[in-house]
Amino acid sequence: MELQEKSRKENNMLGKWNKSVILSYVGLSLAIIGIYLAIKGYDMKYTQICFMYVGICDLFDGTVARMCKRTKEEKQFGIELDSLIDVIDFLALPIVILICLGITKWYALPVYIIYAIFGIARLAHFNITTEDSKTPRKFYEGLPVTYAAFFFTTVYLLSYVLKTSIFNIIYLLMTLVIAVLYILKIKIHKPNLIASIIFLILAIILTVLYLFVL
Repeated sequence: MELQEKSRKENNMLGKWNKSVILSYVGLSLAIIGIYLAIKGYDMKYTQICFMYVGICDLFDGTVARMCKRTKEEKQFGIELDSLIDVIDFLALPIVILICLGITKWYALPVYIIYAIFGIARLAHFNITTEDSKTPRKFYEGLPVTYAAFFFTTVYLLSYVLKTSIFNIIYLLMTLVIAVLYILKIKIHKPNLIASIIFLILAIILTVLYLFVL
């Protein structure tokens, strides 16, 4: 009770502004930077690098939040904030990447719509199941949207060895497959700290490849 009262007194703005949400906002900032770079026509590898670290931020933001002492209201705010940010990080950003790559044929539009709808449905399902859950989850239902960062940035490496037309088809089909995986009732093991660190190491390796090799 004292923690909740203290939080209200110290915060004169709407929302929750404390260290428990910093990493979420860092990830959002990287997503916006990635969108900006893509639209402005910079080499797509820079947007892909941003996307990788958007995913890393999302992997660790929950860990950071749990390390902070939070009120029930702040915990609920964190759940809602995470899903709202994910809409930009893992739904809007990939669609912008695809469009900026020139994948704009008529048949691409239905894929983008399906990807957005299925992704939103998956996030809404995650929110209600998180609210109902009283114990920490070990599995996710459906593919978490965070994994999009891994698939999009890794498969993009094929663009350096395949013809543009072939790569575009593969990239678009991958987007459709990911969208379907979002809503399939399959169990995906929740990554622990070790798995998250492995993802971080992979992101660093990919960054080196993008910046100094490709």
